[in-house]
Amino acid sequence: MRKLRMLMILAATLLVWTPLWADEPSEPVFESAQAFLDSLHYEQGTIELPNGIATLDVPDGFNYIGPEDSKRFLEEGWGNPDGSGQIGMLLPTDSELFGESGWAVVISYQEDGYVSDKDAHKIDYDDLLKSMQASTRKRNKQRTAQGFKPVTLVGWAAAPYYDSEAKKLYWAKELKIAQEENHTLNYNVRILGRKGVLVMNAVSAMDQLPMIKSRMEQVIAFADFNDGYRYSDFNPGVDKVAAYGIAALIGGKLALKAGLLAKLGGLLVAFKKIIIIGFMAVAGFFSKLFRRRKPSTPA
Repeated sequence: MRKLRMLMILAATLLVWTPLWADEPSEPVFESAQAFLDSLHYEQGTIELPNGIATLDVPDGFNYIGPEDSKRFLEEGWGNPDGSGQIGMLLPTDSELFGESGWAVVISYQEDGYVSDKDAHKIDYDDLLKSMQASTRKRNKQRTAQGFKPVTLVGWAAAPYYDSEAKKLYWAKELKIAQEENHTLNYNVRILGRKGVLVMNAVSAMDQLPMIKSRMEQVIAFADFNDGYRYSDFNPGVDKVAAYGIAALIGGKLALKAGLLAKLGGLLVAFKKIIIIGFMAVAGFFSKLFRRRKPSTPA
């Protein structure tokens, strides 16, 4: 009887502390997140991107990780449905990557050919936004069916701007994840090249827009195509021309592939689930124990 009383006290203690474990990650959770970050391969200095298309001169304050680690980070770390197709990421060294203020830059390359910019000044960005919002709502059916939270494209955080001389396109989107109060920022940069487009997408909290804008100017400055891949190297009649223009870089094919990323908290949420599942197993054990010790009813 004394042993049973002690087990009941222990079970009650677990019940009291479980909500705290579910809401506030304990120290082992933080250590697991750090272990994940420590498992990544970081690079700095001059980085030649895969296939030799472009070079990043990564300055102090950033770490570069390659395609494989980028996929892991996006899927396991931030809980995105698909992190494939990236050629790298830039992780700021002063950012708590799994905290609310964490942010990073996702890098990809779409080799669909030379993108003509002759109609860039004719784009109606208000109409384009409406089309993008409708497309995002449609894709939510697939997201929720896969067990991921729905995403709402709230609007422009910064209206699109095309630098015709530098051949660089900028814009920012405000995203809402399910019913979360804190919105997500996607700050997008597209650098046009001879055979395709270099895609750079900063993902952060919405209230970080001024800081992200400033840091992305730094990022853009150290990213460029290598000789032979620049926009000015285009050879008419020889090189492939993309079947889309500037508008599609913002609201079409590339946006669907690389422009709609969010911090969903995948890594820490997964750790919380492990803790909760662990508790439920313990609770199940006590339940079975109590049932076994229940005295039989006299005949």
